[in-house]
Amino acid sequence: MEEKTKHEEKSHIDSSDVKAPPKQRLTVSLISAAFFGSVGSSFLYGYNLSVVNAPASFIKSFYNRTWIDRYDEPIGEDTVTLLWSVTVSVFAIGGLMGALTVSFLIKVLGRKGTLLANNALALIAALLLALGETARSFEMLIIGRFIIGMDSGVALSVLPMYLGEISPRQVRGSIGQFHAIFICLGVFIGQVLGLPEIFGQEDRWNFLFAFLAFPALLQLCVLPFLPESPRFLLMERRDEVAAKKAFQAFLGRTDVSRELDEVHAESRAQNTQRTASVLELFRKRSLRWQLITVIVVMSCYQLCGLNAIWYYTNGIFEKAGFKKALIPYITLSTGGIETLAAIISGLVIEKIGRRPLLIFGFSAMAVFFSLLTVFLHFQDSFSWMPYLSFTSILLLIASFCSGPGGVPFVLTGELFEQSYRPAAFMVAGTVNWLSNFAVGLLFPFIQEALQTFAFLLFVVVCAAGAVYLLVVLPETKNKTFVEISQSFSKINGVADQVHEGEMQDVLELTDANGLKSGGDVEMESCF
Repeated sequence: MEEKTKHEEKSHIDSSDVKAPPKQRLTVSLISAAFFGSVGSSFLYGYNLSVVNAPASFIKSFYNRTWIDRYDEPIGEDTVTLLWSVTVSVFAIGGLMGALTVSFLIKVLGRKGTLLANNALALIAALLLALGETARSFEMLIIGRFIIGMDSGVALSVLPMYLGEISPRQVRGSIGQFHAIFICLGVFIGQVLGLPEIFGQEDRWNFLFAFLAFPALLQLCVLPFLPESPRFLLMERRDEVAAKKAFQAFLGRTDVSRELDEVHAESRAQNTQRTASVLELFRKRSLRWQLITVIVVMSCYQLCGLNAIWYYTNGIFEKAGFKKALIPYITLSTGGIETLAAIISGLVIEKIGRRPLLIFGFSAMAVFFSLLTVFLHFQDSFSWMPYLSFTSILLLIASFCSGPGGVPFVLTGELFEQSYRPAAFMVAGTVNWLSNFAVGLLFPFIQEALQTFAFLLFVVVCAAGAVYLLVVLPETKNKTFVEISQSFSKINGVADQVHEGEMQDVLELTDANGLKSGGDVEMESCF
């Protein structure tokens, strides 16, 4: 009877007395954390995806000279191809190793601390890659690529986690898209610096790798002065004073009691104060479909075929009649489209939502891959067909960056509560890098067997991903982490009472702290 009376009293509060959540303004601390966190993490990953393309012939020539110095004979064609393949693919192996260390690192160092420590890998890699030619050691290049791969493996898991935890839910998607924007920007800058007028020359290609140190040093100069994740400080370090200061810095106001109360409520709802293991994550029934969703989305992120279209780009440009010397400059259009599409996605994600952007992106990619297959098949039949192929490639890139290129990382941080989030990012990172390695290893053989029809495999992957997301994924924008977990309760087969117990903590806090004299209700938390 008492609970019923309290419910009736709350229901009689006039709706005009309830203050709507304020429109969250972006603070200097929040923007700085997103910008400088991404510069030393996402940017480096994108840069390393493209930076090896321009100096490929120069590096192979260096391998040959080194081989002659050592063995007094030219290197065999098969051997140089093997060394080059290892140099390129070892990046993904390093990424996998880095992803597997994430759970341990953030437990010991925290989110921000791991990002800062990760810069040591970038600096070591920059030295090895830049000085390999001087030392006449191609082994230094291979080891450097492995180490920068580890740096990227750590960064691709930790940065989205950090951005998701420091961002108010009203702007969580937009802040999370800094990650995707800087990946695309890194790809573009790698293309620009690889131009012949800059570092794309035989006597300057090592400067392309020396540049790796600059973003790392920039992050090291700024990030130490920005706060750690307040959720990490409060729920895992139990440091309420530091968490309060972090909330105040990221929200730009002094009264953050509501945010602190909400995180306390989430902590009690989880009934655990320690970070869960990957095995515990797989055993958790209430997180089953969240985990499946992350695995599907991260698999589609790599297997959707975007990396594979680079195999055709130069050939399409040549057949379209462009001079070979102009192709590096025309290729810049692909990097520019990537960056522009990612920026637009970041601007609209809070209005449109994560789910529509993902479904639209994968669906559009399926359509444009189908068209690209047709255009490539008839490319030799019509002189104007290569232009349609090039247009399809640009639209494919734009479709990818509109949603699938960045939203999966935002989603991984949103679908899991605090104690399970590190394990979820470890699983997501492992799937990401294994899929990346599989595409690089298998696609050349698939392309040789199927020729232009190889892209039909990506049509199937993109279409299947879009259908899965349409059926399974709920919208997560502007929701708390507890509310997102609750939206999966039915498909997970978990009784609503479990999540009602979690939400009851929040409601009790509203009763205790949210009612002001005169019946006014305090505005709700931004987190």
